[in-house]
Amino acid sequence: MTRTHAEWKAAAAALDFDGRPVIGGARRAAASGRTIEKTNPATGEVISQIHDCGQEEVDAAVAAARAAYESGSWSRAGAGFRRERLLEFARLIEARADEFALYDSLDMGKPVRESSTIDAPGSAALYRFYAEAIEKTEDLIPVTPPGSTALVTREALGVVAVIVAWNYPLEIATWKLAPALAAGNAVVVKPPVEASHSALLLAELAIEAGIPAGILNVVPGRGSVVGKALALHEDVDMLAFTGSTEVAKQLQQYAGQSNMKRLALEAGGKSSNLIFADCDDLRLAAEKAAFGSFYNQGEVCSANSRIFVERAVYEDFLRLYAEAAQAYAPGDPLDPASGIGSLVSEAHADSVWATIENARRDGRIVAGGARPEINGSRAFIEPTIVTGVPIDHEVHTREIFGPVAVVTPFDTEDEAVALANGTPYGLAASLWTGSLARAHRVSSRLVAGTVSVNTVDALGFTTPFGGFKQSGFGRDLSVHALENYTDYKTTWMQWG
Repeated sequence: MTRTHAEWKAAAAALDFDGRPVIGGARRAAASGRTIEKTNPATGEVISQIHDCGQEEVDAAVAAARAAYESGSWSRAGAGFRRERLLEFARLIEARADEFALYDSLDMGKPVRESSTIDAPGSAALYRFYAEAIEKTEDLIPVTPPGSTALVTREALGVVAVIVAWNYPLEIATWKLAPALAAGNAVVVKPPVEASHSALLLAELAIEAGIPAGILNVVPGRGSVVGKALALHEDVDMLAFTGSTEVAKQLQQYAGQSNMKRLALEAGGKSSNLIFADCDDLRLAAEKAAFGSFYNQGEVCSANSRIFVERAVYEDFLRLYAEAAQAYAPGDPLDPASGIGSLVSEAHADSVWATIENARRDGRIVAGGARPEINGSRAFIEPTIVTGVPIDHEVHTREIFGPVAVVTPFDTEDEAVALANGTPYGLAASLWTGSLARAHRVSSRLVAGTVSVNTVDALGFTTPFGGFKQSGFGRDLSVHALENYTDYKTTWMQWG
């Protein structure tokens, strides 16, 4: 049943917030006694106190994870047991989907319409996907000389650390946790300090689902403290991360300085969207472009924020795109009628706004470009379309992580490909054409982990998601994600 604005506000008012870490299956206070004040960015209201964890909590969580892993209660329990526990985990998440949705909406400004209908149920479904997949993976018996047999098995890595971004707190945690747990690992999660509550609830539900204590631990706190401690920890075997390229580079250094732990890094993006004149439906392309650049307030690593349009249809596309942007007008995240919500904080909105002001000075704002105050908060920004700036302008080069897109004309296919690839990132790209030959030709030349043809930012449970270049390495989603959290072991038996 769809809730009204008033019903969502009432549910939010009744919500309980607990910012303590979950270690070894139980809540505990941070040893320092310090907390971080957490506000709702859409109102400025203080909603909770997140415990400011440090090295002591990280050491305790890693020790709990190591003990739980070595006990074999999860890692050696068998795929069938893990399947049943993860299916129950998914059921519990689904049963409390509205609670998860409210946590993420109140923490980072996401529209509850989306967090309740997409993020929470989608996360439950992904646990089901990996619960079923793990029992269907196969080991190998390769050819060996007579008198010998070799078994090649995929083995869990042990203790996995997961560092989660704040733009999709529940979903991104799930993208890492579901395959890591399915494969038999124990996990320590560092949730974003901006949005910790959904991960903390996950840890509680894991115990309720019958997942052994210590297999899923959550330690909130600052990335510079908790994240760094996990990356440098000698007893963490693997680290999975989603976040900025700058932090991803730091994590690579920390892994090298410590125990050479495995890494899977999904880092920044500055994705392109190419609109060719032979596109079959220019209006649809414009509507999808608006979705690809403004959905989730533009706080999406794969957001198609650089749009290149063939000159013959440039003016028509720009008009249709500006019209489509109107569907993403900002409003109260708890109002199902809002197009987008607030940015994650007023400080982040200040950064995005500074970029818009620079673009206003150096080019032209053709839509948006305003910063309304809603509920007393200035964390809201209208979807903004920029044109007429040089290709080396920050709107083209920097990951803004807000509802800002730049539109630029091109004349030839080669020029379009060069513009699209002219970035240090390689996470995603889109292209629109009615020519099958062009679709194949251009998609093969685009350097991106996912190329969407006649749609934007396409992804699904069955297809891997990740990037090239400075967008990182390793893949989320699909059965290929299991490769992040396992490795091959050869057992050679000589019997003749």
